[in-house]
Amino acid sequence: MFKKILIANRGEIAVRVIKACQELGIKTTAVYSETDKTALHVQIADETVLIGAPPPLESYLNIDKIISIAHQTTAEAIHPGYGFLAENSNFAERCEKEGIVFIGPNSKAMALVGDKLGSRQTMSAAKIPIIPGMQQKVADFEQLRIEAEKIGYPVMLKASAGGGGKGMRIVYSADELKEAMEGGMREAKSAFGDESVYLEKFIEQPRHVEFQVIADHHGNVVHLFERECSIQRRHQKIIEESPSVALDDELRLKMGETAKRVIRESGYTNAGTVEFLLDKNKDFYFLEVNARIQVEHPVTEFVTGIDLVKQQIRIAAGELLPFRQEDVQQKGHAIECRIYAEDPENNFLPSLGTIHFVQEPTGPWVRTDSGLYSGIEVSMYYDPILSKLIVWGQDRNDAIQRMKNALENYIILGIKTQIPFLKAVIEHPEFMSGNTNTNFIKDHFPDWKMPEFNQDEISKVLAVAAIHELANSKNELRIAKQSHLTPWNTIGQWEILSV
Repeated sequence: MFKKILIANRGEIAVRVIKACQELGIKTTAVYSETDKTALHVQIADETVLIGAPPPLESYLNIDKIISIAHQTTAEAIHPGYGFLAENSNFAERCEKEGIVFIGPNSKAMALVGDKLGSRQTMSAAKIPIIPGMQQKVADFEQLRIEAEKIGYPVMLKASAGGGGKGMRIVYSADELKEAMEGGMREAKSAFGDESVYLEKFIEQPRHVEFQVIADHHGNVVHLFERECSIQRRHQKIIEESPSVALDDELRLKMGETAKRVIRESGYTNAGTVEFLLDKNKDFYFLEVNARIQVEHPVTEFVTGIDLVKQQIRIAAGELLPFRQEDVQQKGHAIECRIYAEDPENNFLPSLGTIHFVQEPTGPWVRTDSGLYSGIEVSMYYDPILSKLIVWGQDRNDAIQRMKNALENYIILGIKTQIPFLKAVIEHPEFMSGNTNTNFIKDHFPDWKMPEFNQDEISKVLAVAAIHELANSKNELRIAKQSHLTPWNTIGQWEILSV
């Protein structure tokens, strides 16, 4: 097992990985940008190294600097989390050349699954059902027009070099194609440095169902069942759950075995997610492989009892999977809500500033993966995700009720979040009945507005925040003077009493 791991990330996922390492008895090195010097992941790591200025290219995307710090701190492995360099095959290859273990798939497998068109070609050759569409990228309008006519409208225009909704456009007619192509190419070039695009058949009102798969270096591949991720805004997931109400035992078995075939065909090891679209007729199509730990991995952890981050580390260290397919079971129902620093009344634009007060919900089967504390600054430089709220219930209705209560007790003051919006989605009759698809927000929440709050409730929240601010103001001033944050210098005044 490793003695030390460098975490090449920030925020809640860096905190999550550090905690897994602590439970495994592994020392951790955290890197941080100038704006993250008081971040929670910096406070809890065994050692910390300033990596650079706030812009990601100068810090969390700086491959040379990260490799240098790993050598400097004698870290044997690097965990990339998600985002930033997590799916960068060049970074994985660089780690391999430098003798550092990359906690994820090898660079060859990552390059294959990261190439959307290449993976489509591979899966098609392996008789994996794929969405009808192109298998070559283009940057020429006339060629794209011909392909669109072959596929048949509506079509989905996608960037060939990346995902996350960047460069995606739905095109319903030939009249819309040129504008969509130009806009998609501009966005793709800005996000990925590659403007090439391709087309797929647009499947209307599909469900987005993904399977968590894990594979070791000894040929063992196991899926850990599905997650339903159909609640999305701008092609970005915001609520995930497991199991999916759309799957029966027969379909679940078929999709799970297909996901394992995808992983084997790719030569993939470690944790990965195989994503599918499921149409109204219960036909499913391979979408892509996410070659990293997913934001929504806690949903799977709750229903299976398997710690995915620990398994990632153990597999990277060469260990065998400790379970077989028949050993893994789904128990109960789990739901995750992603908490973003966004204004849901203003097209979900980022909300920046200082979080003056945060109170996270607690209780049986309530989990918060977070990098938050009162006084933390939300920066303009990074993704606006703040935390993840996950609940488990004996069944879906139980989980929904627990999530509603948890959202009601999640208080963040100083910036705007979409917590009230998430609560509105959870309470919607169509969500509660399980009647969801990727158009859910567009169809049911086109012009959502914040509900009016009871003035007594607002007064209570402000009173709690004021008391917290008063009680901690002296301590915060003292902390600000510290050169390095530790749990001991953040808990306030304390002393050892002799007995």
